[in-house]
Amino acid sequence: MNIKENIAEGLRSIKGNLLRTILTALIISLGITSLVGILTAIDGIQSSVDNSFSGLGANSFDIRNRPAMQVRREGQREKRFKNIDYRQASRYKIMFSAKGKVSLKTNVTNNAIGKYESKKTNPNVRLLGIDDNFIELKGYKIAEGRNFSNNEFTNAINVCFLGVDVIDQLFEKSSPLNREIIVSGIKLKVIGVLAKKGNMMGGGDDRVIMVPLETGRKMAIGRNLTFDITTSSTKVANIDDFMEEARGVMRKVRMDPIGMEDSFSIDRSDSIAKSFESITSSLQLGGFVIGFITLLGAAIALMNIMMVSVTERTREIGIRKSLGATPSRILQQFLIEAIVICLLGGIGGIVLAIPIGNLIAQGISSGNASFIIPWLWMMVGIIICVLVGLFSGIYPAFKASKMDPVEALRYE
Repeated sequence: MNIKENIAEGLRSIKGNLLRTILTALIISLGITSLVGILTAIDGIQSSVDNSFSGLGANSFDIRNRPAMQVRREGQREKRFKNIDYRQASRYKIMFSAKGKVSLKTNVTNNAIGKYESKKTNPNVRLLGIDDNFIELKGYKIAEGRNFSNNEFTNAINVCFLGVDVIDQLFEKSSPLNREIIVSGIKLKVIGVLAKKGNMMGGGDDRVIMVPLETGRKMAIGRNLTFDITTSSTKVANIDDFMEEARGVMRKVRMDPIGMEDSFSIDRSDSIAKSFESITSSLQLGGFVIGFITLLGAAIALMNIMMVSVTERTREIGIRKSLGATPSRILQQFLIEAIVICLLGGIGGIVLAIPIGNLIAQGISSGNASFIIPWLWMMVGIIICVLVGLFSGIYPAFKASKMDPVEALRYE
């Protein structure tokens, strides 16, 4: 019996025990679904982060009074510097505008409530005061309406942009353009609608109301605001050198003593995305371990089923050996059966894992993740299926190949 005939015989045996094959393949399928599904979901979440920061550009960075992404440990205080006030932010913009584009932004409040007629938003809307470069440097786009004019920036006119989440709460399907809403007791005329931006983990880039910077300062009268600064340049080859120049200017503006640490944080605009990449690697490792443990349980179940199959087919093995089948051919036949069953289950698991993993990613990222076809994890899944088939089938196949043909023929 050659290899081709042995493969055909193995497939006929699988077809002859179709129900058992299907149930066994389902066990493997669930293991592959968990493995590939988790890894697909993680890749989808990473794509959401990449989408959120895709419009920021490689040569931009932020200056704040706090780190962009800080992991707090128990008993450790969050690192935060003295506020960057309006005078300091404006002075930096004047001094560094010749080097690149500079944008100023302030969080007037993170729990604003917008009202229109009888409707109002949840108290978690971000009210931002922005300057003329903010929309461009932070990757926002105006879907409807127009940008703020120089007069509106200079004279603190009560106009605003709305994010899509705010529009959904206040206007549902009607257009908000040229209508007036009330925020913090002040009427604001809506002149622009922001395109949906999304944010990783539902961070709230669409749950926002933007006003001119001077208008934001007017609305926060009596409160100390801190200003975030974004700097960008398309002409710089080395962003690190560019950032060091900006650091020197900001230290001068903040009057930091020589030899003392910076009294501000300076971070690449994509630093959160870079930080999340390392987190993603850890998540992938954890997901792989969890999926592999699930798959290991499926492999043990498959081995048990293959052992039962060998016992049931003892007489068949005896007949094959009496007709001249060598132990290697018997071993090969049972290994082929185990591998084919695993591959059938693996293909089914991959088909299930792709939509499940993408649905999880979409749910976590509020619909901002790209649809992922995980070619790498699909190949890994197929390879693992073959390895699981070998692992599960080797002992039952070895046991079958070592059977005495005379004793096998006597088996009832």
